[in-house]
Amino acid sequence: MHLFYKKIQENINKRKNYICLGLDPDLEKLPEKYPRNIEGIKNFLIHAIEETKDIVVCYKPNVSFFEALGIDGLRLLEKICVLIPENVPIILDAKRGDIGNTSKMQAKYIFDYFKADAITLHPYMGFDSLNPFFEYRDKYCFVLTLTSNPGAQDFEKQVLASGKPLYGLVFERSIEWHEKYQNIGLVVGGTQKELGEVRKMNTDLLFLIPGVGAQGGDYQKSVDLGKNSDNLAIVNISRGILYSDLGFRAACEHYCNL
Repeated sequence: MHLFYKKIQENINKRKNYICLGLDPDLEKLPEKYPRNIEGIKNFLIHAIEETKDIVVCYKPNVSFFEALGIDGLRLLEKICVLIPENVPIILDAKRGDIGNTSKMQAKYIFDYFKADAITLHPYMGFDSLNPFFEYRDKYCFVLTLTSNPGAQDFEKQVLASGKPLYGLVFERSIEWHEKYQNIGLVVGGTQKELGEVRKMNTDLLFLIPGVGAQGGDYQKSVDLGKNSDNLAIVNISRGILYSDLGFRAACEHYCNL
């Protein structure tokens, strides 16, 4: 069994929930008790991790929110990745995927420098843009398949000449890639009515399910429709926990009824 998959399974079984906490630091949304600067962001994220590290099954820092803070933001991301306990996997939400040689450098950045356990990838440029990530056999790769945003209609849901939607083709290719590499999961949005139908296409692949919370997706419904044959799913919640008036821990408990 893949180490990332095993850690997710152990955490879900032990913690009795499926929550992945998205770490999306936004200066404009910081609670008043934190100064709106890099130090305030750092303390905010440290408190979030301290209060949830024994509840959530994994964390998903979004690279773009750290990049928006400049070089200091990337240094902060490095520190945050070190602070997260080893038994709680890190999915670095970077949405990479480029011409092969560029992807090789992207994979090195995400996996060798930040030591992330998993990454999100967009498949538009095809297999050769993803293969450098797949080659890191000890890491996990989540391929964007049916995303949670309304724009999924523009391309992902468009019906091909074969009669299947584009996301269906991505799904089929991902199954083939997983058969070879054994380290591939799918991003399927919890806001999408097709979530249950996508799951029926394959009962084994692990789903990373965004869109719950601020985007309107339902936590329990996402779990029920998206979990695989091992009773596993990763349900990402970012703003709904980070910026909840309930506080970090209480917000987690609100979603999963701990």
